[in-house]
Amino acid sequence: MGLNRVTRWSARAACLAAVLLVAACNDSTAPKPPRPAQPPMPKTSMVPSPSPVANAAVADASSASNALNAPNATVSPVSAEAGSPASAASAANASSEWVARGRYLARAADCAACHTSASGAPFAGGVPLKSPFGTFYGTNITPDKTNGIGGWTADDFYRALHDGVAPDKALYPAMPYTSYRQMSRADSDAIYAYLMSVKPAAVPNRKHDLSFPYNLRFGMRVWDWLFLKDTLPDASKGQSADWLRGRYLANALGHCAECHTPRGTFGQLDGAKPLGGAALARIAAPDVTPEALAARGWTLKDLQTFFGTGIAPQGSAFGEMYPVVHLSTQFLTPDDLRALSTYLLGDSPPAPTPLPAHPDTSRLKAGRNLYLAVCAGCHAADGTGKPHVAVSMLGNSTVRQKDPRNLIVAILDGIEPQQFPGLEAMQDMPGFARQLTDAQVSELSNYLRVAYGAQAGDVNSEIVRQLRQK
Repeated sequence: MGLNRVTRWSARAACLAAVLLVAACNDSTAPKPPRPAQPPMPKTSMVPSPSPVANAAVADASSASNALNAPNATVSPVSAEAGSPASAASAANASSEWVARGRYLARAADCAACHTSASGAPFAGGVPLKSPFGTFYGTNITPDKTNGIGGWTADDFYRALHDGVAPDKALYPAMPYTSYRQMSRADSDAIYAYLMSVKPAAVPNRKHDLSFPYNLRFGMRVWDWLFLKDTLPDASKGQSADWLRGRYLANALGHCAECHTPRGTFGQLDGAKPLGGAALARIAAPDVTPEALAARGWTLKDLQTFFGTGIAPQGSAFGEMYPVVHLSTQFLTPDDLRALSTYLLGDSPPAPTPLPAHPDTSRLKAGRNLYLAVCAGCHAADGTGKPHVAVSMLGNSTVRQKDPRNLIVAILDGIEPQQFPGLEAMQDMPGFARQLTDAQVSELSNYLRVAYGAQAGDVNSEIVRQLRQK
């Protein structure tokens, strides 16, 4: 991954600071990170009552009622006399319901995205997570006692989510405990119960490939002391029940900030720009603040449709967002989809920005000719797309982004076939890195941005060259 001059100097500063932090951590007089109190419970949290013992034997999640996926589902107390057959049956049913609830929460927390590789066993780890500090690998979180978390207690699991500390080591914030810290203890216990019910996988964890001094975990104790907060700042405003529930879904369970909030030199979330967009190597996690979403034409209804199905008038989920929909948000209840969308836009969402009726593309003839030659066959000559084949370019959210990199990378690399809930699908889009020069990609990008996205035609060959080489 290439680094510009500023980034190189930032990295050097980070290295020096990390060495100092390591030295401080080895000093018995060094400040210790605080152990904050349990985070406040959201007013609309998914908290069953009462909580069974999370590390008890639990039934398989698939046997539980689908009704337990509802956000306000509860586990009924066992009323039969202790030791009676009815009591045992009620306890087993409560455990089964608890596991089903944990399964819903694990999906809402998108655990599979980092802990299940494309060809691996569920939750057996191995997913690479690239960063400026090196490559992290998702760990095995099955009940395997040698490689997974089979030897962990519910307390251990909660401490990992809340404090970033495993029984044998400090965790790196590639595991988003900076967001999971806001998760309620009841929800943590339910997820733990579910993970203890999945099939153990004897898959060894892959060692992180980090450069010095980031491969030393000692400094994480001071990193937590400096940067770990009890709550995350809000990108929108509201007080409704949906907004409060959506905040918990977005900030705690869904950990949206981990990708969509920019980071500082030491990898900490920039609290001054919540959900303001961030660079992820060659691509960018878009700005998803209310104003930025409205500028790209998003409405509350369209966001709900997008999170629930992966497709909306503004386009389909692809790249890093595709597994978020595929593994997580498509399983949310309609109430939670509405709440999540409400939080992102706020209780008083800004009006979506309309596209100009007649954009001036008179200076973009070369780009239009390229579009007609290589794109119109699937996306239509007028950019409106073809149902079940290719999304519309007209008003497409990626085309309407101020940052053009995602559009450029899509043109260069293409997009894999996408299977969405139900029978909906989008065919694969071929990449044009070999067919088109840097100048041609810039011309095509500029035409798309001006004609269909109301953006400036300011992409040049150098921008394309840099993205092609990363």
